[in-house]
Amino acid sequence: MTLSRVLLVDDNDEIGAVFQEGLENYGFDVVIASGVRRALSLITSEQFDVLLYDLHTPDASDVFVVVNALLHVHPNTVLLVLSRYPALQGGLSALLLKPDEILLKPIRIVAITQRIRKMLENPTVHRSVTTENVAAILERDLETTIHSWMRQVERNQELCAVELNYADRTAHLPNLFHELISRLRSPAEASVRLSTAAYEHGILRCQQGYTAAMVVEESRILQLSIFKTLQDNLRSVDFSKVLLDVRTIADEVDSQLKQQILGYMSSQPAKSAAA
Repeated sequence: MTLSRVLLVDDNDEIGAVFQEGLENYGFDVVIASGVRRALSLITSEQFDVLLYDLHTPDASDVFVVVNALLHVHPNTVLLVLSRYPALQGGLSALLLKPDEILLKPIRIVAITQRIRKMLENPTVHRSVTTENVAAILERDLETTIHSWMRQVERNQELCAVELNYADRTAHLPNLFHELISRLRSPAEASVRLSTAAYEHGILRCQQGYTAAMVVEESRILQLSIFKTLQDNLRSVDFSKVLLDVRTIADEVDSQLKQQILGYMSSQPAKSAAA
């Protein structure tokens, strides 16, 4: 009889060994991953019936990454997270879609095995996952991302030293996003196109009284806003391409910033002559 395979993610070697021995005594084949990188490698190369994640800290960012990767590769795998932090139960449940998959410690191994067997006895698809690529997410949440960017700008004393209304502050963003989304949808080997919109934005910001450092700060906030949008859509991100897309985003935003600075510098002599 083939044993059910359990991927146990636990960065505490002693606790992991206890769980492994206990689960194997109840007839499971257990593989331990001591960290996120190892877990992701196993998920993409091997098949598991169960993921058991022992969460030792209140920072759940690692489990989000592992669970989302598993959902995309093997959506029918049983997901169990062990945590001693009751406050995390609601948030994790929303991510994992089924509240009875969050088990609060301390809990006996026999109880864990009973839960696993009960779920394995009903091998129906217990969750559905709809994935989107990064370009589609940014296109769908364009206005949300712009509003997020604006809120951060409004809290930045340096940028707010130049008084601009909402339209003047954000007018450049739709064009920059259009170019970013277009690049995300282009072949990876496609050459970077110079951004006329970014160049013209640099000229405008110089005329409006920005310093070069303020242009750079705006771009930094833009990148943070983009990544926040992706974080907010973590459950639907297509993980098979996300690393390449993140690299493309960083490169495109930096390329646009270079064009903004070039535009900014080109307008300085004219500005000085007019003065």
